[in-house]
Amino acid sequence: MRILLTGLSGFVGAALMPRLLEQGHELRALARDRERVRRALAFGGTANLDDVDLRLGDTLSGEGVTAAMRGIDVAYYLIHSMEPTISGTDGSFLAREQAAADTFSGAARAAGVQRIVYLGGLLPSRGRPSTHLLSRHTVERILLEALPDSVALRASIVIGARSRSFRFLVRLVERMPVLALPAWHDYRTQPIDERDVVEMLTACATNPIVGGSTLDIGGPDPLSYRELIERIASLMMLSRPSVGLRFNLTPLAARLAASIAREQPELITPLMEGLTGDLLPANDNAADMLGVELHGFDAAVEHALRDWERVEPLAAR
Repeated sequence: MRILLTGLSGFVGAALMPRLLEQGHELRALARDRERVRRALAFGGTANLDDVDLRLGDTLSGEGVTAAMRGIDVAYYLIHSMEPTISGTDGSFLAREQAAADTFSGAARAAGVQRIVYLGGLLPSRGRPSTHLLSRHTVERILLEALPDSVALRASIVIGARSRSFRFLVRLVERMPVLALPAWHDYRTQPIDERDVVEMLTACATNPIVGGSTLDIGGPDPLSYRELIERIASLMMLSRPSVGLRFNLTPLAARLAASIAREQPELITPLMEGLTGDLLPANDNAADMLGVELHGFDAAVEHALRDWERVEPLAAR
């Protein structure tokens, strides 16, 4: 099958590429920056630029998208910006995400692409979705309406060595002797192993029964955010008492946490703004439909930490 892969400089796209090649697919990639792709592939060490037909382009401007779509059967849309908005307003961010999805889906439809596969985010069980979660839902709608046989997967935290949300949590555990957890610490989620996400995304290219579906995906272990962080600390063999706070103060807490983890506030703030309720799959049949056996949370964390330590030492280990 002829596949177009976007998001190759991100951790999911870089992990998915070698799996698609193993399945015998003819792979083309669309990216804005060749060097960023090279660095992303070097982290995993299982693939390189010679293994893929890399085309340079931009889904927002439309440059190179039409040409990249020619002859493609399935297109993966693994693009979601966590960068600051252009004008500092929610509206400009949503408009930018919508424009990129419109450009991509329009080119796919015109080229006769059969299916788009998209990885988005779960929506909270209560409260208004954050701007970033709302944008993922909007992109999902655009892509599925453009090609009726498309598939969208929705996940919360993906556990992987290059997952910025996972790396953020690990850095907090490393650097905070006492973990002060805002009021959302009791909300629950179902983190999923990067390996399982890759297998599900791979299956979406050819699985005939999932066309036109939105599938919520998660690991087998529902955890509160307090439990999640405490389990990470335990697996890192660290003693980290936690204190649950009764207030959120998300903008302030996000900037403080970002400073401690040495991460960009523009990434952490949207993540925390999305914690308005449980982020749980609405059903648990996605793994069965896609033929994937799920890894447990502890196995996922151990695997991610081992991958991390192959290229970068962890101070606390």
